[in-house]
Amino acid sequence: MMDWKETVRTAIDALNARRMRSALTMLGILIGIAAVMLTVGLGQGAQTSITNQINSLGSNMIIVTPSQTTGSSGFRGGSTVTTLTTRDAAMLADPSVAPSVAAVAPTSSSQAALQSSTTTWTSTVVGTVPDWLSVRARTVETGRFFTSDEVNSSANVAVIGATTSSELFDTASPIGQTMTVGGQPFTVIGVLATAGSSLSSNEDDTVVVPSTTFAARLSTSDNAISVSSIYLQATDAESLSAAYQEVKTALLSAHGVTATTADFTVSTQAALVEAATSMTGVLTALLGGIAAISLLVGGIGVMNIMLVSVSERVREIGLRKALGATPSVIRRQFLVEAGILGMLGGLLGIGLGFLGSAILSPLLSITVEISWVATLLALGVSLAIGLVAGVYPATRAAKLAPIDALRSE
Repeated sequence: MMDWKETVRTAIDALNARRMRSALTMLGILIGIAAVMLTVGLGQGAQTSITNQINSLGSNMIIVTPSQTTGSSGFRGGSTVTTLTTRDAAMLADPSVAPSVAAVAPTSSSQAALQSSTTTWTSTVVGTVPDWLSVRARTVETGRFFTSDEVNSSANVAVIGATTSSELFDTASPIGQTMTVGGQPFTVIGVLATAGSSLSSNEDDTVVVPSTTFAARLSTSDNAISVSSIYLQATDAESLSAAYQEVKTALLSAHGVTATTADFTVSTQAALVEAATSMTGVLTALLGGIAAISLLVGGIGVMNIMLVSVSERVREIGLRKALGATPSVIRRQFLVEAGILGMLGGLLGIGLGFLGSAILSPLLSITVEISWVATLLALGVSLAIGLVAGVYPATRAAKLAPIDALRSE
């Protein structure tokens, strides 16, 4: 009786004798494994990228934004006038109102034309307070941030992002230089450390000025105390939920509205991450499922080639059975051949998956995250597909009667 070593050697010889057919059979599994790996890897990479972008907005952060109110008719109004003011921010900064809130930064923003002594540029201008720096988890690379005194005096000072600095002042130091923002002269006092891009904008292409200066000289709103949004920082991660409830309750009371007619929206950093993760997770599962169909096609290809192999080797099977080979030996022979096809297809598919990730990551600017768990699972799946696809052909070969097999032409 053939041992396992002899069975494997015979299976390799049989596949080697039909190289082109074996290669084409493995191709289906190869492409399927690589497609699943890359699809899932892209999904995980997108999740990580989005999570990092949300986390770059700040630490333990809560965002309050204005929303349109719902009238008695049940329809939302079309007004774009903000419903948030600096009074709301001052109220939320009161420890007796929101004890779980560590810092509050009301902000207003707009696009404005910038001009230095040598060039022009258009950037996002943000009017805010000194606490913006800690709430948004930003740091100043050179120079300094503006102070509360400069906010109170509506000083014409500005802190700019790294991209804005390079566009307006090239390689020269911008500290102490003058630029115009919307036609108003501002002295640059600091440059922010780079933070990359967020979900909505390039965080390094920005100009940050005192909120009072923005309201007096740059705002287009008729309401001097209105703000675009309010950023808040919870005292710690454990207090984020409590801070969320305190902020929402305080604003509902201050605005005289209910939860169904609220003219503002409160979002937490954790909720944004959860929503983004859920969305990309569903998309990854959908695309992964579509890619997995190619694995099924690969399995059908393995079954097809094994059925053809059984048909072509009827005389060989009859001869071996006549010489004493049992049905279990014949069945094992064809199962091993199918398993080898699945295993080799899986290994080559894993190689293609890693090669694809190395090529796609720089092209898409998203890291294709392929884990060893996913890799080993893909290898196991490819082997299983080969074995399962080989069951029927192997059983058919094992059931052939020796006399009938030897008689066939």
